[in-house]
Parts: sequence; structure tokens; C-alpha cells
Amino acid sequence: MALQPAAGARDRNPREVDANRRLSDQLAAVYRLWGYEEVAPPSVERLETLQAGGGIDGRELVRLAADEPLGLRPEMTASIARAACTRMASQPRPLRLWSSGTVFRSGVSDSGGHRIDERLQSGVELLGSPEAATADDAELLRLLLACLRALGIGANQQPRLLLGHHGVLSALLDQVPAEQRTAVRKALTSFDPLALAGLQLAPHQQQNLQALMRLRGAPEAVLVQLEQQLGPCRLLDELAETLKAIAPAAAAQGVVIQFDPSFQPHFDLYDGLVLKLVCQGPHAPLEIASGGRYDALVGRFGGPAAGLGFGFQLEAIRELLGIEAAAPARPAPTLVAYRDASLLGDALAQLEQLHGRGQRAELLTQPCASRADAEGIAAERGCADTLWLPLGTA
Repeated sequence: MALQPAAGARDRNPREVDANRRLSDQLAAVYRLWGYEEVAPPSVERLETLQAGGGIDGRELVRLAADEPLGLRPEMTASIARAACTRMASQPRPLRLWSSGTVFRSGVSDSGGHRIDERLQSGVELLGSPEAATADDAELLRLLLACLRALGIGANQQPRLLLGHHGVLSALLDQVPAEQRTAVRKALTSFDPLALAGLQLAPHQQQNLQALMRLRGAPEAVLVQLEQQLGPCRLLDELAETLKAIAPAAAAQGVVIQFDPSFQPHFDLYDGLVLKLVCQGPHAPLEIASGGRYDALVGRFGGPAAGLGFGFQLEAIRELLGIEAAAPARPAPTLVAYRDASLLGDALAQLEQLHGRGQRAELLTQPCASRADAEGIAAERGCADTLWLPLGTA
């Protein structure tokens, strides 16, 4: 009999479960205030959906043995986009949806064996109109900031919101010969200067791309440099408007915004604004949220080509804040104990009376010789009090 969970799976103790639920509830309360409604995408999907049109590497999917190609969801966006374009196709846009649950990814452990990475995620999806892209982007980022306020994440955790844009990167790559664009994109998004230097490019292109790889920082300064490369550009104007709508709130919360035109998230789902939120954890930086715009993915499912969202990693937030800060404080229970088996019915009645008054109480399932013995057991179990039967006796 195996005594350990599978590689990547987790046993969560009661305090960890309480902390995860509290964090999920705090986020859900913010989502609801902003008009988002809860959905529950299936854990099992067809591989075609899970791969999101090639945006997710099939090697990262946990596949199931079944008569048709099925797997466990590695994220929730593709499933929600599918449902929005089919079962919810007749509902008016924008659709504001949120979900929470476990996602699964396949990988390789440090020892070289197969590993299933299990994560708890909570996030939102905004299925809107292409004409409202700037407003939708601004809403999503302000919602992200509102969630941080609700969680109590601020300057002490050194939050850094990293932003990029697929359209900006594509516009920059248009200046590169077509046959080199894929390799250049890979080198830039992987931050691999050696790979970039090894490409057969004109000296001025090499120089510009090496500078681009290092270009990141305050959005206003980066956008000025990008305009020098791309000229006047509607996309840069729209980005400036989006940043203008979120910058004051971010500054007030101690969130540093950094724009990096070569940044792309782990999954290649996105074709517009992309984001990653990183905080300084107890031992190392922690990525606690990521997401972006995925209009093309929505279009693949036959819907209006507009969608964006983000997901929080609950376990990372719990690590960032600590269990004591994230888990709710609960009063210790009362231990209901009894002297002999004939009093079991009375003990259960007393237990339910305490529950009826909203008081936590648990039953000692074996008779106990004396009140003193019961109080000793109560202390060992962390109970606040002892109710001893028969009442009024030792």
C-alpha cells in the first residue's frame, strides 16, 4: 500500500484547507461586486479543447485512458470560452464569469520521473466586444487591484505587475525578415541573448533586438521608446489610455507596474494584453496571478472575437501571506464527555443543543472515568471547555 501521494499531488491539512477557502471566498466577494457570475467548468475535457488551438503544449496535459481523447484541465480559460460560445451564446455581452477549482499539469520531476502538478486557482473571464477592448482591459486590471486590496496585499509584499502586449511584439517583429521571426520571438520571450546573437540578421537589426530584449521598466518611458521604433501607433495610444486608467490606483496600493514588450506568459493563449503579478515571498519571488487577452481563442469556438481574464494561484497567495494570516480564526470547541455508555444519547442531545446555539462542540466517543480525565483529554485536543455528563457530577 502506497503511503505517499503521487508526485505533484498534495495532502492539505485542515488549516491549509481553511486558508484556501477563505482566500477563495474573499476573491469571490470581489468578483460578485463587479458583476461577475460563478461558473463551474468541467475537470475533464476533450484534448482538442484543452490544447486551445495549439496554445498549450500537449506534453503538459494530463491524459486519461478513455474511448475518446480526454484529459484534465490545465487551466480554465479554454473550457469557459467554449461554454460561453455554445451554451451561453445567446446571452448578452459582455459576459462576466468567475470560477475556482483545481487545475492539473503534467511534467517531469527532479528525479526525471513523471509528475502531475496540482494547483488551486481562482479567476475571472470577461467575454466582451472587440470595440470595447480598451475599457475591458482597464476593467480587468482594476479588478485585479481590487482583489489585492481585499486580500491585504500591498507595499509590504512588494507587488510588481508585469505587462506586455502580443500586438506590440508582433509589430516589432514585422521589422525582421519573415523567415527569422519565429526564432527571434522565441529568443526574445525566453530572454536568450546568445540565441538572438546566433541569428543571421543585419547588424542594425541585431542591435535593435538586443536593446529590445533589455527594454522594460516604467510604462511611460517604455512607450516613448517604442514609439521611436514604431512611429505613431494606435495600439500604443490605446495602451497609454489603459495604463492611465489604472496607474493612480496601483500607485496608491504600492503596486509597481512594469511594461516589457517581449514578455509572454507560460501558455501561448494570448494575442493582446498579457499580465503577470509577482510578489516577494518569504524566501523568493512568488507568481500569484497571470492572464491576458485571448480574442483568437474565442474566435476558434465560433463566438465574437473578444475575451480576456486572469487567474490567481491560491496556494502561492497562502504561502505569501502565511497560513495564520490567510486562515480564519475559529473559537476552540467544547468537548462533550460522558461517564458510561448509558449516557451516550444524553451526550448527543447536549452536543446538538450547543450546535443549535452556534457553538462548536465535539463528542468524546468513548466513556470516560471522571471529569478530570475528560478535561485532560480536552486539553490535549485543544478544546476550550468540557461538558461532563451526568451534569453536576465529578
